Amino acid sequence: MQKVVASVLAAVAFSVVSASAADLKLKKAPVVVEAPNPWDLAFGSAIMSDYIFRGITQSNHKPSVAAYFEPRYNLNKDLQLYAGISGESISFPNRAAAEIDFYGGIRPTFGALALDIGFWYYYYPGGQCFHNLIQFGADCFANGALPVNFNVVKADVSFWEVYVKATYTMNDNWAFGLNFFHTPDFLHSGADGQYLSGTAKFTFASGVLPWGMGGYISGEFGHQWLGTSDAFYCTQNAAGTACGGAFPGGIPYVDYNTWNVGIAFTKSVFTLDLRYSDTDLSKGDCNAFTSDFTASGFTDITPINPGGAGSNWCGARFVAKLSADLTMGANVK
Repeated sequence: MQKVVASVLAAVAFSVVSASAADLKLKKAPVVVEAPNPWDLAFGSAIMSDYIFRGITQSNHKPSVAAYFEPRYNLNKDLQLYAGISGESISFPNRAAAEIDFYGGIRPTFGALALDIGFWYYYYPGGQCFHNLIQFGADCFANGALPVNFNVVKADVSFWEVYVKATYTMNDNWAFGLNFFHTPDFLHSGADGQYLSGTAKFTFASGVLPWGMGGYISGEFGHQWLGTSDAFYCTQNAAGTACGGAFPGGIPYVDYNTWNVGIAFTKSVFTLDLRYSDTDLSKGDCNAFTSDFTASGFTDITPINPGGAGSNWCGARFVAKLSADLTMGANVK
């Protein structure tokens, strides 16, 4: 009997030891999943046949180059902070040749709805003042009014805006957007400005275009509200020696509509965008708003443009743009 009990105990002990050994073999060290890097970095550059901003050329209908650098920080998968700097070559009436932009904001996402709320500062270095009235400064008076059309312009036209953008992605093909911008001093003219636009974008399904390209069709319709300028841009008296005429304290700029539509082709990091852009601003009101240094003639007379010079900076234009955009994502350390 004692031998039987001993045999049973030995068998049980062997089973326990074997099971424990098996457990030891099966148990492995837990896998450590590294937390995703919250930092992101976007940057890119572009060359375009014309730099159009809200329907109006910023480069005198000449080619322009651009580049940007934008660090991002993802608080979570649905909330991103960002700041950036970008630059474009321009041709302004005050002789400024570059636009440098400083911007930043927050991008929350709620399912299919993505928001972008931020601040943008447009800096135009290297400007000169042009005006034929000494009351606006000796440097302005020394330069006089602009040649050819006697337009005037400030040396500093830098300004800031705040904005809210919303994009709703309906499905893999369709996305719609709504954008609003506000500034108390558009182009440092003294006039406040608000811009509201709606956008639509149709993205082609994969494989529709040849050679592995992607693509989309997009368009925008916007309205720019503008207030009244300060006295620097006043209408002058008949003698041209002081502010006078209809608007001695500043001119009430004309609000306008602008629209664009185009098709884009994408391959790797490159995008070729072919776009038509236009506004409903008359040549006379366009001249009064832009101080276009190429404006000419005497027949485009409007209440705020009594001299009659006409500008084509606000008219229809076809623009081709080739850009490269990269995102480093989790590679940023």
